[in-house]
Amino acid sequence: MWKRHCCLVSIAVLCIFVGLGNALHQAYANVEVEGRPDQLAKLPGELKFVHVIFRHGDRTPVDPYPTDPWNNLKFWTTGWGQLTNLGKQEHYDLGKWLRKRYSSLLSSRYSNEDIFVQSTDVDRTLMSAQSNLAGLYEPQGEDIWNPAIKWQPIPVHTTPEKDDPILAAKAPCPAYDYELASLESSPEFVALADKYRDLFEYLSEKSGRSVKTFLDASYLNNTLFIESLYNMSLPEWTNKVYGHEELTYAANFAFAINTYTRKLARLKTGPLLKDIFQRIDDKATGRLQPDRSMWIYSAHDTTIANVLNTLKVFELHSPPYVACITVELRIDDHNTPLVSVFYKNTTAEPLPLDIPGCGPSCPLKKLTALYQDVLPLDWERECKRSTMMMTYEEANLGAATGILILIIIALLLASYGLMIYYRRRNYKLYTSYSQMA
Repeated sequence: MWKRHCCLVSIAVLCIFVGLGNALHQAYANVEVEGRPDQLAKLPGELKFVHVIFRHGDRTPVDPYPTDPWNNLKFWTTGWGQLTNLGKQEHYDLGKWLRKRYSSLLSSRYSNEDIFVQSTDVDRTLMSAQSNLAGLYEPQGEDIWNPAIKWQPIPVHTTPEKDDPILAAKAPCPAYDYELASLESSPEFVALADKYRDLFEYLSEKSGRSVKTFLDASYLNNTLFIESLYNMSLPEWTNKVYGHEELTYAANFAFAINTYTRKLARLKTGPLLKDIFQRIDDKATGRLQPDRSMWIYSAHDTTIANVLNTLKVFELHSPPYVACITVELRIDDHNTPLVSVFYKNTTAEPLPLDIPGCGPSCPLKKLTALYQDVLPLDWERECKRSTMMMTYEEANLGAATGILILIIIALLLASYGLMIYYRRRNYKLYTSYSQMA
């Protein structure tokens, strides 16, 4: 009996050690894989250029709801919607990752001939870009201007949001506004909104703010997420909705609406996609001046979602802080430009996305053909609304009627003038000789 027990104990101990050994082996294997960029995806061709688009880092709530117990700046000393110290660190780390992944493209010292950085005109995205560059370009040699500060200033360009149709995508586009309003008033969307009506009414009642759309629900959910992230106790009423499937889906679905149809995608994200494809083509054909190797755009979660959805590779979710899309250009042995798209939304190494109809490594010519339906030829012209899109009031049919009346009056006057002319002419032709004498 004793021998049997000893045997069982020995087997159990052996199993434990084998299990631990396997677990440790797997853990080290994961670390090794994550430490080797791009080892999981061997792509053809030599890397020549990369276009990076990332979301800003951790931030404070943008606009807390009226009944929010944490609706006071004493709890958020940096201000509303501002980058936090954690957000700065997140982007510093991402900058280090970009340096490691793209060391073959960039020299160790900063040069404006190598890289261009642009941000939306928002504090948190501008600060995220600067934090990222601190990790990407730690000063070395002659670039060290103060030995006590391991940082150097690098330009980050921007454009006022209201004038930016590309990155911020907030330049006026009446045709887009019309298409979006038509979508949201369609039977499909009305039925979907009705499905979530009880949720919206509950959120409105408890938050003190009107929640009528998926976007409203997403804003509220985001505030709750940030407060829970900072271990701030949420009101009891949130237990019924926060973290549950219904509110999570509604918040995630909001990120698909801006580009829900191809027409919406063309008007909202088309300019950005066209900008990226054109720059990659310029690089591949030697027309990019200066001949840079990296282009960075610092933007928002909506930018990430819009790009992925326009590319038809978006899986419904809320893009996290520091979510990063990289569009990489490689040139193969036949001098064919090949494009791969990666999405990094965790600390792990990203894998290339499977471009619909083309795969993980897509010839540039085929890529542009695949997305021709969302690349505007003349965005400003396409953004103009035709009379058929407008309501009677917007089209100002009264003015149009007035113009038509003026035209009719002009025609009547012209007719009357011709009538007088011919009458006088006939009078002269039939006047007697004695009268003429």
